[in-house]
Amino acid sequence: MDFTEAEGSFEHELFDRTTLSQQFDRSATTHADRVAQRYKGGVYDRSLVASGCIPAAEPNSYSDLTYAEMHSIVKHLAAGFRELGLETGDRVGLFSDTRAEWAHTDFGVLAAGGVVTTVYKSSSERQVEHLLGDPDARGVVVENADCLKRVLAVEDDLDLEYIVVIDTIPDGSGMAGALRDRDDIYTLGELHAMGEDAYDEGAYQSWLDERDPDDLASLIYTSGTTGKPKGVKLSHWNFRSNVNQAYRRFAPRPDKDPSLPAIEPGTKTISFLPLAHVFERMAGHFLMFSAGATVAYAESPDTLRDDFQLVRPNVASSVPRVYEKLYDAIREQASESPLKKKIFNWAVDVGQEYHTTENPGTVVNLKRSLADKLVFQKVKDGVGGDVDFFISGGGSLSAELCAMYHGMGIPILEGYGLTETSPVISVNPIDKPTVGTIGPPVYEMEVKIDDTIAGDVTGEAGGKVGELLVKGPNVSDGYWNLPEESEYAFDAAGWFRTGDIVELRPDGYITFRERAKQLIVLSTGKNVAPAPIEDAFAANELIEQCMVLGDGKKFISALFVPNFDGLQSWADANNIDLPASKRAIVRDDRVLDRIQTEIDAANEQFESYEQIKQFRLVPEEFSEENDMLTPTMKKKRRNILDRYADEVEIIYE
Repeated sequence: MDFTEAEGSFEHELFDRTTLSQQFDRSATTHADRVAQRYKGGVYDRSLVASGCIPAAEPNSYSDLTYAEMHSIVKHLAAGFRELGLETGDRVGLFSDTRAEWAHTDFGVLAAGGVVTTVYKSSSERQVEHLLGDPDARGVVVENADCLKRVLAVEDDLDLEYIVVIDTIPDGSGMAGALRDRDDIYTLGELHAMGEDAYDEGAYQSWLDERDPDDLASLIYTSGTTGKPKGVKLSHWNFRSNVNQAYRRFAPRPDKDPSLPAIEPGTKTISFLPLAHVFERMAGHFLMFSAGATVAYAESPDTLRDDFQLVRPNVASSVPRVYEKLYDAIREQASESPLKKKIFNWAVDVGQEYHTTENPGTVVNLKRSLADKLVFQKVKDGVGGDVDFFISGGGSLSAELCAMYHGMGIPILEGYGLTETSPVISVNPIDKPTVGTIGPPVYEMEVKIDDTIAGDVTGEAGGKVGELLVKGPNVSDGYWNLPEESEYAFDAAGWFRTGDIVELRPDGYITFRERAKQLIVLSTGKNVAPAPIEDAFAANELIEQCMVLGDGKKFISALFVPNFDGLQSWADANNIDLPASKRAIVRDDRVLDRIQTEIDAANEQFESYEQIKQFRLVPEEFSEENDMLTPTMKKKRRNILDRYADEVEIIYE
C-alpha cells in the first residue's frame, strides 16, 4: 500500500463531520492539561493580563496556557460577543498581528455563531474601509491604538455596532479618550469579564449545535496583486476538510515508520505568518489545535532566531522569502573567515550529494557525518535544535535552496494552495519528499490539466502541462457579493480554475511553473515563466531579490536588488573600494560586471529565449513597508514596475 492509499484508509475521530467550533471544543476537552499556547512577554500591553485573565509573561520569555485555560477564554469571549449583540451569521472583523489573542478571538467569534473577516495589520485606512465595509461587518476587534485610529477614521462609512481593542490603550496615544468616553468601545479584557459574568454552559453548547458544517465561517480577502481584493467565502467544512486532508498526510499513521516525525499531540510549532492569511490560519492554527499541538507566537519575523531558541519548535510553516533570508543569515554567519566559508560551501555540497544519492556509500556517509559535525548541527541549533521539518507555501521555493535544507538535515516540505481552496491542494509527504515539486494532491482532492493556455506541452518529467483545475470538499463556492466572478472561477463541469500553470507528473506529483496571469509572452510569441528564473538566484550570495520582466518585449530582462553585505565581502576579498552609498554601488561598473557573471552562470540553465539579456540593479529591497511586497511576501509586480519605470524604459529603448 502506498502512502496515498494509506491516507484514504486511515481512520481518526478528527475526521467526523463537525464545525470548527465543535472540533476545538472536543480537542480542548481531550487535551485539557496539555500546553495549547505560548505567548511572549515585553511585546504587548495585553488587556487580558491587565484584567487578570492571564498571567503576565516576563520580557523575552514565554508563558503557557493549557487547552483548558484557552478553552475557558474562548467560552467567555463567545458569551461576551453575544452580550454585545452578535447574532448568528454576523460578520466580525479581526484586525491584528499574529498573536495568542488572535486565536482566542477567532474561536470566540466562531463559537458565538459569527463569521470572521480578516484584516491585515498593515492595511491602510482605504483598505480597512473595504475589508470591513464590503462584508458589512457589525463589529471589529483591533489590536491596539494605531489600528483603532484607522478604524475610527473611516467609521462614518461603516455600520459598526461595537469595537474591541486587544491591548490596553495608553495615555498619549490619542485614542485613550475614545475608549473612556464611548460606550461602544471595549478592551478584550472587559469583553472577557462581561462574558464570564453572563456565561451559561447550556447556552454555549446551543450556539455550537445550531451551526452547520456548511455554514459560512470566514471571509478571507485575496491579496489584490491581480486586481481588487475579493472576499473568498470559506465554510466550516471547507476548513475542517482541509484540516483532515493535512492531518492524513502528517499524522503518525500506522503505515508510517515510527521514527518519522509527525504532527501529533505535543508537537510544538511557532507561528509568525499573518493569521489573516489562509495558509497560517489553517496550517499553524486550525490544524495544530485540532491535533493537540502547542502553538507559540513569535514577536515578529525579525526576531525569529531568538524565538526559535526560546520555543525549540518541531515544525513551522512559512513562505519561501523567510527561508531565503534564514539561509542568508546562516551563510553570512558561516562566512566570517575564508576558511569557514570554504568549509560551509563544502558541507553544503556534501549535503546535496547525500540527499540526491539513492544509496550513499561509506565515503559519502563519512563526509556527511563530518559535515554534520562541522556545520549542520550548528545550523540546527540556530533554529532551536528540535526542528523535524519545515512546511513551505504561499509561493515558489527554489529547488536548489530546498535541496540545501534537505542536505543539512532540515527538510522543507513544499506545498501549494490558494485562498479559494482553504488552502492546501498538494504538499510533499515527510516519508517521500520530492524536491522541486509541490507534492501530490491531498486526499479527496481531484485534479486535472486544461492545456488551453499552455498548448500541447510535455513537461521535464514527462507529464502534461497546463492550468490546474481542482475539485474537493475544501474548495470555496465563490466570492462574497460577486456572482459573476464566482461563476467565472469554475468551468462548466464545476472544476475550479486555479489560474496556475503546472506539470502533472506521471508519478502523481505536481510541479509548479507559473501563475497564468504572470506568464510572460514575448513579442516573438514565446511564453516564459518568470518564477524558475527568479528562483535561480534565491541562494545567490550577491543577489537579494530578482524580478523578471519582458511581457510584450523581444527579450527577457530583470531588476535585481543586490545583497549589499555579500557585495562588500566580495569587494574586501578583492581589495575593491566600493562607494559609500547604495545608489552609487548599483551604478558601479565593477559591481555590474560581477553581477553579470552570476547572470551568465544562471542563464546556462535556460533556453535562449528565457535567458536574461539585460538587467538593472536597484538600491531598495522590495518590502511590505514600501508597498512592493504583500503581507505574505509576494512581489507586487505592478508596484515594482511603476517604481522603476525609468529603469525598465532604458532597458527596452
